[in-house]
Amino acid sequence: MRAHPHLLEISAWPWLERLSRAERRHITLADVPPRCWDRIAQDGFDCVFLMGVWRRSDIGREIARGHADLIAEYDRALPGWTDADVAGSPYCIQAYEPDRRMGGWRGLDAAHAELRHRGISLILDFVPNHTAFDHVWVEQFPDRYVLGTTDDDRQAPGEFRAMTIRGRSVSIACGRDPYFPPWTDVAQLNYFNPDTRDAMRTTLRTVASHCDGVRCDMAMLVFNDVFDRTWRRVLRDRWDVPATEFWRETTWMIPQPVYLAEVYWNLENRVLDEGFQFAYDKRLLDALHASDRSRKLLDLLTARDPDPARLCRFIENHDEPRSAAALGEQLPAAVCIMATLPGMRFFFAGQREGRRIRTPVQLGRWPDEVVNPQVQELHRRVLEFASQPVLHDGVWRILNVSSGGDDSWGNVLAYRWRLEELLAVIVANLGDVRSRAHVDVAGDLPAGAEFDFVDRLTGESYRWGRDSLNARGLWVQLEPGRAHLFTVYQVQ
Repeated sequence: MRAHPHLLEISAWPWLERLSRAERRHITLADVPPRCWDRIAQDGFDCVFLMGVWRRSDIGREIARGHADLIAEYDRALPGWTDADVAGSPYCIQAYEPDRRMGGWRGLDAAHAELRHRGISLILDFVPNHTAFDHVWVEQFPDRYVLGTTDDDRQAPGEFRAMTIRGRSVSIACGRDPYFPPWTDVAQLNYFNPDTRDAMRTTLRTVASHCDGVRCDMAMLVFNDVFDRTWRRVLRDRWDVPATEFWRETTWMIPQPVYLAEVYWNLENRVLDEGFQFAYDKRLLDALHASDRSRKLLDLLTARDPDPARLCRFIENHDEPRSAAALGEQLPAAVCIMATLPGMRFFFAGQREGRRIRTPVQLGRWPDEVVNPQVQELHRRVLEFASQPVLHDGVWRILNVSSGGDDSWGNVLAYRWRLEELLAVIVANLGDVRSRAHVDVAGDLPAGAEFDFVDRLTGESYRWGRDSLNARGLWVQLEPGRAHLFTVYQVQ
């Protein structure tokens, strides 16, 4: 895996359904046509995140088929859907065994082997916070969950699920993010119970033996202080706060997978300190959607912590709106920035084709959409540019920007990658108007008197002399949401 790996997330269930329709036969992970894996390799991806391979809950599926809010989402995304299209949530896991739709362990291991043969790492989900209510632990080990009293259930009936276990009535808390309503299809694990922690580590060892990395869902929810704030009112004085953090112990005891954390609330640095190699950088996406995005991005990229090489950059994923629909005219600049910053560069299936419909994760079928050739070509050129060795083995640095003749230069963001005599320069206009700027590149130029700045997005070349670049810098003019991806060549 390269220093700044390219990751492709694929929603496994609808992907297999689409392949099955195209091939006119039932396809599992065991018999994906080799050309599909070949294309992923040819596009320069270092790792594939197969989302949703684990066995989905029967209880969760029934909830998903009858939930009013979800039904409205299905109607929006997939008009004419049927119950057969609702596979259930991939984060409502009945067992960490590949679902039959995946082809079982044989299918998963076959996909792993195909990817590994092409030098691509496989990343799978690990969901630490909760399980489905029909997970075997609910019946066999109910104390691994947060258990409420009859009064708790009576006071907040939507936050618990009453169950009968071995003839005893038990109220199991629904999993939750403390800032949102409970997820009524999942059972909350008790991370103050040492047995729960040991059982989840055993589960993680099994998962890690079938892949190269784990994407840890909502990783911050099991931090001791976060868990205590969320659940102390239900736990009361029955469980003490553990002396150590789950993640610190786990990443030390099971070091072999690459750990990628889904994390929010400005806790990126903290999960990295706990042993994760990469952490989600939702702040980048938020900055791109802000009205003052150029200032917010500059502040973000000039911050010293966290280490930028350990952040996972994205402009969409299965939880976010489609970038082609949400970013409008800023899409080209956003794609160029996301794909050329230090860190893991995260692409979601359908993003490169310009898909605009965000499909709920509970659906096992994607809507049919026409491919946008302009967005597809944009991503092809950006991925080709971002795969150059200089953008993986080189040194990244923000470049100073100054006026190019008016006050629009504040909209322009610029940075470079340098590896010995190799130089790549990225310039983007994040404003809503045509913007002009001078970019200070003089200190990074290789030997020579003249240089060609070849834009890999358009193929156009601009020749500049060293004296001019020393005096004022590289002059650029960009329309709103546009970018330059320059490879710099010395003129012989």
